[in-house]
Amino acid sequence: MTPALKAVVFDIGNVLIRWDPVQAFLPALGDRAKVDAFLDRIHFPALNLRGDAGVPFADLAQEIADPADRAVFSTYLPNYPRSITEPIEATWALIPRLKARGLQIHAITNWSAETWPAGLAAHPRLGASFGVTVVSGHEGCIKPDPAIFARLCDRAELDPQACLFIDDSARNVAGARDFGMEAVLFTDSAALEGALQDRGLL
Repeated sequence: MTPALKAVVFDIGNVLIRWDPVQAFLPALGDRAKVDAFLDRIHFPALNLRGDAGVPFADLAQEIADPADRAVFSTYLPNYPRSITEPIEATWALIPRLKARGLQIHAITNWSAETWPAGLAAHPRLGASFGVTVVSGHEGCIKPDPAIFARLCDRAELDPQACLFIDDSARNVAGARDFGMEAVLFTDSAALEGALQDRGLL
């Protein structure tokens, strides 16, 4: 095991739980092609990231000029659980193995405060698996802002160099490295397992 590493810090979306926002809008629009066009038209990734940073979805909806699109967007919150139905079990399976090696397990997630309760309800392990969980919507800042990494380290009482961070976003991985953490870009669970073995963590 790398001597300096004491903790593994997981991203959640698309690392431990698949997130597919298309599923939340299918009841309103009927098929994936229409949803994809809608998401592109309203610039959904940018809107959602601001939701992750703490902006209420009701406020974001008011920025959508077309009333029909605004009405569809308003279905996101009630249908949100449809977007997070699939746990990535092969990644979850790594957590007890890491804990057995004496490693702390924490999480930093870009996740709206409004949708986080639905995540906890759908996947109770989110509330039980981590020593410290930093949720961007509660913090008012998102990865890769160094402030969010600092809050994890402060609450877990860890130096950045003691943390290995895992995320499916190259931008967030770069941000963690800039902050001083070791970091791994998540592509799939098997590759992550190999990266952890290479570091002597498994």
